[in-house]
Amino acid sequence: MRWNWQLPDWPHFQFEKIRLRDAETQFLKGAGIVVGAMQHLDKDASQQLVVQMISQEMVESSAIEGEVLDRASVQSSIARQLGFAADRRRSTPAEAGAAELMADLYRHYASPLTDQSLFDWHAMLMNGRRDLDVIGGYRTHAEAMQIISGPLHEPHIHFEAPSSQSVPSEMTQFIGWFNRTAPYGTDPLPAIERAAIAHLWFETIHPFEDGNGRIGRAIAEKALAQSLEAPTLTALAATINTHKKVYYLELHRASETNRIEGWMVWFSQIVLEAQSRTLQTIRFLIEKTRLLDRLRGKLNIRQEKALLRMLAEGPDGFQGGLSAQNYRSITGATSATATRDLAELVTLGALNRTGENRYARYSLLIGQHRP
Repeated sequence: MRWNWQLPDWPHFQFEKIRLRDAETQFLKGAGIVVGAMQHLDKDASQQLVVQMISQEMVESSAIEGEVLDRASVQSSIARQLGFAADRRRSTPAEAGAAELMADLYRHYASPLTDQSLFDWHAMLMNGRRDLDVIGGYRTHAEAMQIISGPLHEPHIHFEAPSSQSVPSEMTQFIGWFNRTAPYGTDPLPAIERAAIAHLWFETIHPFEDGNGRIGRAIAEKALAQSLEAPTLTALAATINTHKKVYYLELHRASETNRIEGWMVWFSQIVLEAQSRTLQTIRFLIEKTRLLDRLRGKLNIRQEKALLRMLAEGPDGFQGGLSAQNYRSITGATSATATRDLAELVTLGALNRTGENRYARYSLLIGQHRP
């Protein structure tokens, strides 16, 4: 099989630009809506949003690769990195390194991409690792860089990247293109087009021993942020993770040709979905603030604890809704007290109840009419 980088037209990707035109317009329009919605957040809520969104991106990006990071630890690390108030929760080296990368991306999104900036990201991401030959540098091993699955005696090769020897020259070409196509460059490209190509191109080169997926998605976020001339809060990795199987399938298809309409259209849909998720999160924070303001002084300690726990789950809320048993577990209340507390929360317009008796479930009343 000949991979895309082995074809004569590499890396001259071809696609019909008109197929992305509507998505590009919608993305720019959505960006304006996001900015407008954020103006309704106070300073604390804005900081909370930044920490929540960028920590979610790294947690979800790591999850795509099968690595589980503690969300609270990553959030705490990012808050400290950005100079926001934070608890002193201990983080693992992987969590601390992931937080450092995302904070650096947020702060320095406008900076040109360089070999050194990528080396720094890799060193952050591989914090604490002892099993790699090169950390903070491109791979140098002589054996082929392959993405495989299946048993060792009969592996299935999903993709083979260019040789380690060719990585420096491949990256020089990629980085030159990335900076040239930025808004400040000599040949600027639309936001989604540039992010989609950047991610595919970087993943094809696969320049590091490990961490290519996470760094590649960070590069796509950087491209989107530069196009908007603001640190983007697009939930890109979180959205990709919900479509992980299709993501890998589309990457594989695009790795076999430089005619990439399929990849470009799919990626554009993911970006728009991610932007919609971001707007949903912002609106949730606005409604959360309004709800807590309205209920101030009306809740007992148990009710407040349970409500804050539900709000911490974000727009999606508890899977299947909050049950009386969940409430007792969170608050330590007796059955009778839980029933009374939950009924009061419904009366106060904080929760909505569906079902009866032990099948009763409670969901947040956010964004709906309240008494």
